[in-house]
Amino acid sequence: MPLLKSIQKRLKRLSLASGAMLLRWGGQPRPAADNRLNQRYNDDMKRFQELGGVITHHFPILSDYEDQAGTATGHYFHQDLLVASLIHQNNPQRHIDIGSRVDGFVAHVASFRKIEVIDVRDLSDTGHENISFIKANLMDEANAQEGIADSISCLHALEHFGLGRYGDPLDPAGHLKGFRNIVRMLKPSGTLHISFPIGKGNEVHFNAHRVFDPLEIFNWITPADQLSLLRFDYVDDRGDLHKQVDLQSDRPDVSYGCGIYTFKKA
Repeated sequence: MPLLKSIQKRLKRLSLASGAMLLRWGGQPRPAADNRLNQRYNDDMKRFQELGGVITHHFPILSDYEDQAGTATGHYFHQDLLVASLIHQNNPQRHIDIGSRVDGFVAHVASFRKIEVIDVRDLSDTGHENISFIKANLMDEANAQEGIADSISCLHALEHFGLGRYGDPLDPAGHLKGFRNIVRMLKPSGTLHISFPIGKGNEVHFNAHRVFDPLEIFNWITPADQLSLLRFDYVDDRGDLHKQVDLQSDRPDVSYGCGIYTFKKA
C-alpha cells in the first residue's frame, strides 16, 4: 500500500506539471518545441544534481526558458504608467478614480499619494493607507456629488457601464450616464483622465465591452461641460504607445486600440 500511494502521488504531480505546461502554452501541442525544451529541462536537472542540488519535486515550466523578462506593452501597461506619471506631475489636491485596475493604475498612484476608488463591485481591504474605497454605481446621478475633486481618472472602465458584466444594471446608455456624472464630479479647472477601447466605429461586444470611434467622446461633451482636450495618446493594435497625437490630422488606424484622453474643465 505505501508503494501504491507513492506511485499515485508521483502520477498526480506529473499530471499537475503537465497541466501547468498546457495552460502556459494555451493548450496547443508543439511537438518540436516540446522535444527541444524537454531535453533542456532534463539536461538542466542532471547538471543541477551533479552540482550537489537536491530535487524534492518535479514541476517543469518549459516556456520560461525563452520568454522575455516581462510584459512592457499593451493597453494597461501604457495607460496605467502614463496617467500615473501625469498625476504625479500635476499633484492635485484630491484624486478620485472610477473603476480602473487596482493592481495596476491604482497601485501606481498609491505609491506616491492618496487615491479614492469608486467601483460598482466590492473590494476587500487593501491594507494600504493611501487607498480608500467606496462602492457605488456611477450611472446613478445620486452617487455623483458635484465639483468634489480637482482630478479624476476612469481608465478602461467606461466601456463596461450598463452591460451587466460586473453586476451593474443593464443600460444601453450606461456609458453616457457615467460620463455625465464623472464630468459633474470634476471641479472647475480640474483634470479628467479617461480611456477606453477605440476602433473603426462604435461597437457593442456584449457583454464584454464597447469600442468607440476615436472622435465619439466629443459627441458626449456639451458646451456647459467646458471641457477642452489637453492631450490625446493611444495604444495601437500592436500594443505600442503613441504620445500627444493630433486627433484631427493623425487619426489612429486601429481595430482595437486604447484611446487615452486628458481634458481640462474651464
